[in-house]
Amino acid sequence: MGGSLLTALVLAILLAAVARRFDVSAPLALVIAGLAASNIPGLHDVLLDPELVLYVILPPLLWSAGLESSYVTLRKNIRPISLLAVGLPLATTFAVGIVAYKTVPELTLAAALTLGAIVAPPDAVSATAIGRRLGLPRRTMALLSGESLFNDATALTAYKVALAAAIGTATTGTSAVATFALAAAGGVVVGVALGAVIAFVRSRLADPVVESAIGLVAPFVIYFVAEQVHGSGVIAVVVAALILGQRSTDAGYATRLQDFALWQAVQLILESFAFLLIGLQLPGVISELAGISASVLISSSLAVFATVIVVRIVWVYLFAYLPPLLSRRLRDREPPPPAGQVFVVAWAGMRGVVSLAAAAGVPLMTLSGDEFPGRPHLVFLTFVVVVGTLLLHGLTLPWVIRLLNVEGDDPQKDRLAAVQAQDRAARAAAERLDTLLAEAADSTDVPERAADVLRHWNTRRLNSAWERLGRTDDEIGESPTAAFRRLRLEMLAAERATFIAERDAGRINDEVLRSMLHGLDLEEATLNRK
Repeated sequence: MGGSLLTALVLAILLAAVARRFDVSAPLALVIAGLAASNIPGLHDVLLDPELVLYVILPPLLWSAGLESSYVTLRKNIRPISLLAVGLPLATTFAVGIVAYKTVPELTLAAALTLGAIVAPPDAVSATAIGRRLGLPRRTMALLSGESLFNDATALTAYKVALAAAIGTATTGTSAVATFALAAAGGVVVGVALGAVIAFVRSRLADPVVESAIGLVAPFVIYFVAEQVHGSGVIAVVVAALILGQRSTDAGYATRLQDFALWQAVQLILESFAFLLIGLQLPGVISELAGISASVLISSSLAVFATVIVVRIVWVYLFAYLPPLLSRRLRDREPPPPAGQVFVVAWAGMRGVVSLAAAAGVPLMTLSGDEFPGRPHLVFLTFVVVVGTLLLHGLTLPWVIRLLNVEGDDPQKDRLAAVQAQDRAARAAAERLDTLLAEAADSTDVPERAADVLRHWNTRRLNSAWERLGRTDDEIGESPTAAFRRLRLEMLAAERATFIAERDAGRINDEVLRSMLHGLDLEEATLNRK
């Protein structure tokens, strides 16, 4: 089994690299590849372990997404995000539960609601990936990413409540509400407490390697602690990540550079592995369907799949336009969103590996010793919803975005804001330099040449920012700043080659070489910054 997992992991990374190379949707490509490879010897026995997904794959993905999210943006869009991340999963749970109860004979109502909770949370990884590539508006991206941060917490809590009722644990409406409240409150408390502790510890270290190592371990510890106190591990990890993300400005430049590279790699590995795992589950799902008629499988699959899609569309449209109609304050505060953007959000309901992990976690037996009602059919329907939504939405979402002409925010406005900020920063830097030179003149002799170089560097950075607002290089030719960058990069390449030749000739050792190359790499990163 270990060798199969390693094979799947390597295959997932290679396929993700190919997908990125040809600019196609990696999640979609990996699911299709998993379906195709599911019968290959050595891969057909790769089964989805719920503990692996919930305690190993999910926490770092939530952490990475939380670090990249904006607390300010989430707070600004708290109403629509709450409706998507809390209201919609609950509505989906009840709607799918009722439909499944009516179409799958062996499911009890509690087991059907368990299925509803399992398929309730969309996985927005692939949707946001497509959105970034096609340039969706910032608010649309904020809604999708905000939803993905918190909807797992709602759905998994509903799943625990429904599963407890299905296996025979006494559950009342009061206890269900209490479970929700405890999960939410516990997750927030653990997230705030541990997030603050981690931020405090990292701020006192001043060691980028150790800081990144702590950040790498943090999501696993936070998730585990929250689950142990019956809180929501999802909420705890997200809250802590938001705290660390907001305080990243207090960290050193080396820590920020290292964290960014680290989490980009971790996210690629885990996302690729998760989506390949989805496709590889096909043989195991089919093998458990003996005795269920094809007509029941087809009718229930169509009914549940259609319910998942329709509920999301109705919910998104209803709460995009109904609240402003009922509240003048909402109408005055913000105009109703364009219909195209609303449909894109409604159509971005792809399910992911969390749903399959939850389905795999359904026990074989109830507390009374009987078989869990309709478990093979429940797992099959989950697989249908996950793969079906990934294929349907993944294949059509780019086309829908182009058809509805949903365009991103005006990039010129962002560039202008950035340049204006750069202008103010450059003036502040110049004033600080003048102050330091004035102080140094009374005590220490500062070479005028150094001051001239610094003033030139500051002016060049400011000119570079303003030049990006003008015409393109094709229209006006190469700008002075662009020429400086091109020539300096050529000089850095020559320096790097010389250092390597010096090492090869034995005049410097590898430690010296790495130190010199690190300085060149930092300067090249500065020159190549976007």
